[in-house]
Amino acid sequence: MKDKAYQLCRDYLSGSWKSISSNDMVFTALSGGLSNLLYHCSLPKTHTPLVGEPDQVLLRMYGQVHDGQAEANITESVIFMLLSERNLGPKLYGIFPEGRLEEYIPAKAMTCQELQDPDLSAKIARKLALIHQLAVPINKEPTWMFDKMERWLQKIRKDISVENIDASKREYADHLLSQNLESELVWLKLFLQRAASPVIFCHNDLQEGNILLPERRINNEDKVIFIDFEYCSYNYRGFDIANHFLEWCYDYSLPEYPHFTAKMENFPSKEQQIYFIHEYLKSLNKDAQVDEEMQDQILKEVQIFSLASHFFWTLWSIYNGYCSAINFGYWEYGCKRLEAYLTLKSKLLTRPLKRKHSDE
Repeated sequence: MKDKAYQLCRDYLSGSWKSISSNDMVFTALSGGLSNLLYHCSLPKTHTPLVGEPDQVLLRMYGQVHDGQAEANITESVIFMLLSERNLGPKLYGIFPEGRLEEYIPAKAMTCQELQDPDLSAKIARKLALIHQLAVPINKEPTWMFDKMERWLQKIRKDISVENIDASKREYADHLLSQNLESELVWLKLFLQRAASPVIFCHNDLQEGNILLPERRINNEDKVIFIDFEYCSYNYRGFDIANHFLEWCYDYSLPEYPHFTAKMENFPSKEQQIYFIHEYLKSLNKDAQVDEEMQDQILKEVQIFSLASHFFWTLWSIYNGYCSAINFGYWEYGCKRLEAYLTLKSKLLTRPLKRKHSDE
């Protein structure tokens, strides 16, 4: 793998990379798996860049390609390239069928607690507004969210039965699989229409692990970096913002099983939501005052699309609880998301949606 990495760096980066041997290159494996294999490649200390080439890069190899994965890899690479060109993400140095060469940025993932930091929250809001303004050459219809849920649901009903689940998980699995998930999805599709949320380019998975804080300033700016564009698509604005707010409630850093904690009381207060939305709208239109009517519209979208986020990740949890080899409490997480979904559904059906200036 080191020889292959060296040849890719030599061909795509040129400069000093052409004057070193494979043995000279500093090469470190960062992670391993079936989908993304990551390697850190750098010039030795004896060599410096000659013509502006980077002295270190991240090599991403796709690994095994499953059905539909090749198309997904192409889409993600196109999105990565657009973000790179607009200085919204890491630079792209090379793209090839098996993977790509990216800018290596020493950074750490945000923590769940840091999502609540007002300064960082404002940075995320402004960055998200820039992402939402992108025109990306992919399907513009908002089919991704429902297509995903319907596919997961079909596989769940076809492949999963409680008897096939580990005995320690059967109580959770039985609770989830006994729900009339099909009728819930039909109802949800109709209910989401109340939000009248616009369709834009969305990240769709803006949780703390997908937001990096660089160790040093980039281009003299103190910024946040969004990563993992696997779920990017054209989708409803309300989903992207509501989904991010809900990630304030789910911390995935718990060292022991089930490796997450759920604290719904951490959902941003109305004041925190307004602050985020205010920064988001300011970034969309820097020369205009923030439209309070638009602000209230987004608050309404967040309420309604929080249901979609809960149900989406409930189905994701059931599917991965059966299929994934990763040591994570998928079944427990699915039960928590379903519980939150049903609680919120009951609340929205028994009282009017929040009105302007309401403190509830």
